[in-house]
Amino acid sequence: MVTIRPLKIGDLTACIPVIQGGMGVGVSLSSLAGAVAAEGGIGVISTAQIGYREPDFDTDPIGANLRAIGTEIAKARQIAGGGVLGVNIMVATRKYEEYVKAAVAAGIDLIISGAGLPMDLPKIVGAAKTKLAPIVSSVKSAQVIMRYWWKKYSRLPDAVVIEGPLAGGHLGFHKEQLEDIEALHYDEEVKAIIAQVNETAAEHEKEIPVIMAGGIYTREDMEHYVEMGAAGVQMATRFVTTYECDADEAYKQSYIDAKKEDIVIVQSPVGMPGRAILNPFMKKAKEGQIPHGKCHLCISTCKPDQTPYCITDALVNAVKGRVDKALLFCGANAYRATKLEHVKDIMEEFRPAEAGIYVCK
Repeated sequence: MVTIRPLKIGDLTACIPVIQGGMGVGVSLSSLAGAVAAEGGIGVISTAQIGYREPDFDTDPIGANLRAIGTEIAKARQIAGGGVLGVNIMVATRKYEEYVKAAVAAGIDLIISGAGLPMDLPKIVGAAKTKLAPIVSSVKSAQVIMRYWWKKYSRLPDAVVIEGPLAGGHLGFHKEQLEDIEALHYDEEVKAIIAQVNETAAEHEKEIPVIMAGGIYTREDMEHYVEMGAAGVQMATRFVTTYECDADEAYKQSYIDAKKEDIVIVQSPVGMPGRAILNPFMKKAKEGQIPHGKCHLCISTCKPDQTPYCITDALVNAVKGRVDKALLFCGANAYRATKLEHVKDIMEEFRPAEAGIYVCK
């Protein structure tokens, strides 16, 4: 039997070693993140175009997003009941530094950051208590971040998230790799990353938990990676089809309706491959450019005059339930969803059997 223990990141403790993955635009905001934190996991708010509901989003998207970061964190705190909360901030976000500072100012516990290497995240956060967890997909990226952070800032990550090829949304792999995932033998890479992080942590007499993400759907999936040395898992897709998820019901239903063959690798207009549900919008996007309006300043790699469609428009349509005009990002296991669930019931499935002997705050 695999022993599942609470997840400790510095002085933070999650009784259930599950981080709810950040999902934008607007899929994981205060409702979902607060509910996961309240049940003993780590709830994560995505800052990607987080201010899409603000009245000035069309005229001042950056200002709307920065304001909404504080608002959503405060709302999540009310729900979380003292539980651990994090934000996911993509390195590729325009004004990345301002987003990080806004989250720190709002008192967030943890920043998870990927879609690029967060090389200067320690500098931006400074002396704040906020814990830092970079997302990596290879041993090399883990080595680069840890060496650079230590050399430049005398700091190491408080945790490391490994995002594998079965994850949803933008992925840190080449499209060719994603077409033959078995050939990656990715479990070997996971073991190597965990070994590298553990070695670096031991050198500095520090604990750096490693969290596995991508394709986690059941407790059995979690036990597989814990057996390999992971301290916990990050899970996103499973939480979409919950009553507490912030997305529109039509978005959730698109997961429930999806078949395995409907889940495909797409080329995002911001230059990265991603995983999504094949729908009328994606079929239309393959045929040619879809006209779009004013740029909402989302990702630094986007070139508005060349993009086949506006990813902000497509993701806002998704979260608002206009699913036939939307990019429906999802993980590889989205087709396994058959019904809506409560966050509480999912968290009970992942709860350590011996959790009762721990005092969790």
